[in-house]
Amino acid sequence: MPTVPPTTAEYRVPGRDGEPPLTAAQEVVARSFVLRLGRALHTVGYAAHRIETLMESTSRRLGLTGQFFVTPTSIFAGFGAQDEQRTFLMRVGAADDDLGKLADLDAVAGEVLRGALAPAVGSMRIDTILASPPRYNDLTTVLAFGLLSACGSRFLGGGLLEVGVSAVIGLLVGLLNACAYRIPALSRVFPVAAAVVASALAVVAGRLLHGITVYSVTLAGLLVLIPGFTITTAMTELATRHLIAGVARFSGAMMIFISIAFGVALGAKTASFATGALQHSAAVPLPGWTIVLALLLAPIAFTVLLRANPRDTGWILLTGVITYYGGVAGAAILGPDVGAFVGALSAGLASNAYAWITDRPTSVTLVPSVMLLVPGSVGFRGLASLLDRQTILGVETAFQMVLIASALVAGLLVSFVLGPQRRRYRREVFAS
Repeated sequence: MPTVPPTTAEYRVPGRDGEPPLTAAQEVVARSFVLRLGRALHTVGYAAHRIETLMESTSRRLGLTGQFFVTPTSIFAGFGAQDEQRTFLMRVGAADDDLGKLADLDAVAGEVLRGALAPAVGSMRIDTILASPPRYNDLTTVLAFGLLSACGSRFLGGGLLEVGVSAVIGLLVGLLNACAYRIPALSRVFPVAAAVVASALAVVAGRLLHGITVYSVTLAGLLVLIPGFTITTAMTELATRHLIAGVARFSGAMMIFISIAFGVALGAKTASFATGALQHSAAVPLPGWTIVLALLLAPIAFTVLLRANPRDTGWILLTGVITYYGGVAGAAILGPDVGAFVGALSAGLASNAYAWITDRPTSVTLVPSVMLLVPGSVGFRGLASLLDRQTILGVETAFQMVLIASALVAGLLVSFVLGPQRRRYRREVFAS
């Protein structure tokens, strides 16, 4: 058996079916693939507990003995028997959700797990995937920011004025995001800067356009930045006993919340000096069919912002509609807090069905769907109340956020038990 199989068709699993055990050179190649895969999955936004599971399964498939520990900022890997273990530490930065690359990496991992692809070739494919340019250009991404903010404003009950102003604020936040990618110093303060711009523009718009709801406009403009899904992932990690990863991720999400809340307060106070005090007003309601329109347009924005493959837009749309109306039904039956369980259960079952049909990762449809349910807006309201010295209201709202997040996690975990398992990972890994 050659040290590095020259073709994928000639690859056989060492130590299985009569094959000789790993040589030292083959062990290096297999180990390199597992480490590359873990780092790559972390880079595109995979949850810590799922990275650990996939790395363990891949190691077993390649004839390695491995133990792994993943946090939001690092990966620890140990290969070999306990007394002779060789360990590796990889420092990784903040994840950047890229569902398209995630699906591509999942395909490479699947081929290696089936024995159809040699680890050396898989490592080269991983490097190629990570080095590929962004799937969507800056202009498309900025437009998606504006589109999602407009849809978010409608979900929050905004009227025509609120939807229009939210779209403009979303476009400006998108432009600021594009600049942050090119200016490292700006990227460090991007959440605060975006919140200042959004809240200041909302106050100015509220002064110029009478009858506008400043709060909902501000929230809709910042909807993309609010880390509600991060909180849901952190709660899932805590529920599955990945305590360090869950606590670290939850702490990071709370820091983003605090940064955004501070930026909103700063922007609103600064703009108020120039515009004067604003009178609170209610939005003029839009017809019911506009909710359906928002549900049809939001998946397009999610596809671009989460960098999913365009061919998955229809699946994202279908799963999003199922999730939204599942959440509405759950809220009507169980109340808005516990009712999130039904929405999350709907999202998980629909995403598992998508994964079973297409043999692609559930994250492709699950991430954008859950973002329609996440308690981010509730958490933002809680922090805003605390900054406004409404302590009791702020604490109550923060507790409501935790309750909704817990209901979401419960719904997702139950859906993974009840839903169909992916054919590729049925025996190796739970639905990914």
